Amino acid sequence: MLDIKFIRENPEAVRQAIEKKGLTLELDKLLELDQEVQTLKRTIEKIQAERNANAKAAARAKPEERAAMIERGKEIGRQLAELEPQLRTLEAQLKQLLYLTPTLPWEGAPVGPDDSFNVETRVHGNPRTFLFEPLDHVALMEKNGWGDFERAAKVSGSRSYILKGDLMVYEQALLRFALDRMIQAGFTPMSVPSLTKEEALYAHGQFPAARDQVYAVDGGEVYLAGTAEVLLNYLHAGEILAETELPKTYCALSPCFRSEAGSAGRDVRGLMRVHQFNKVEQYVLCKADLDESNRWFETMLSISEGILQALELPYRVIEVSTGDMGLGKYRQVDLETWVPSENRYRETHSCSALLDWQARRAGLRYRDERGKIHYAYTLNNTALATPRILVMLLENHQNEDGTVNVPRAVQPYFGKEKLEPLAL
Repeated sequence: MLDIKFIRENPEAVRQAIEKKGLTLELDKLLELDQEVQTLKRTIEKIQAERNANAKAAARAKPEERAAMIERGKEIGRQLAELEPQLRTLEAQLKQLLYLTPTLPWEGAPVGPDDSFNVETRVHGNPRTFLFEPLDHVALMEKNGWGDFERAAKVSGSRSYILKGDLMVYEQALLRFALDRMIQAGFTPMSVPSLTKEEALYAHGQFPAARDQVYAVDGGEVYLAGTAEVLLNYLHAGEILAETELPKTYCALSPCFRSEAGSAGRDVRGLMRVHQFNKVEQYVLCKADLDESNRWFETMLSISEGILQALELPYRVIEVSTGDMGLGKYRQVDLETWVPSENRYRETHSCSALLDWQARRAGLRYRDERGKIHYAYTLNNTALATPRILVMLLENHQNEDGTVNVPRAVQPYFGKEKLEPLAL
């Protein structure tokens, strides 16, 4: 969320951000509510000051004067008992509006309401020209016995999958390969829970706007995380770190769960859009310095590009538009990887800088060398997500006989140069 003081002092800048991101937030309502809160706070503070003065005077008063002062103290107590709940209600309403207030986007971001305004900035590699009729990833899986969608749906419902034989081993090899890349880049590897509390989802920014994307568990007491970023972002919530402890650079391998609400009819075939997947996530918590945030943004993006290059996959770099980047993002760059069967690129990585938007929600703070406390900046990016990346790997690296070549960088993890049919 944004600092309420910043909103008060820069309403037009915030209004423009709301417009650029295509949101319906009523800023005037937020500002009016903020004014009500401030006015009521001052009223309560004045009454509390009177109560304190009255209590001190009553302690020194003569017996014949004390009774009236005690009665006045009771009257003040009744006033506060009436006003304080009103203040809490107004503060809660204001907080909900603040949760929906966007970060001001990077001035270089394309302005537009949706992904049709995203801009391709560069392309790496060329789509392969096949000398035979290539198969899509589902046909390859069926031909080689590498998966079972029908039985997965029987036991788990739609958008489920089972990987078998070499493809199952390949997925694990890829995840370990990506994890090692992150470790080599100096990130601390972590395993995190799949279950998360509601407050962590508010801190991340998924609640309240995207609540329908999250699976509730145990009557809504806890939720299944859609990304390890939710957990990583809340690890230091409420703490005040020393500036010397920053940056915190974490990577986490975790199962992820998304309801995919609102995506009915989209990518229902195969591995592209599933309810449960695995992901190696990058996360950085750094000091509140735009230059440092920008450096980490480029570093994280470079790591992901290096992974795609090592996987020998053609991809393009996309500068995401203001209306497509989401509520809390200052800047977002996606990497989209070539899918031969669809003759187009599909998103596999999303690198985001959020400045202090998440930090204010989570209470992520640090103390500088002069003793001043600041909210930190946060960034995140995909290192590798499976099974989606398998779509690109299977289709781009297939052979005419149905086998699939393994990129040289992954062969030490997989143990073979090709994925071969499952022996039945």
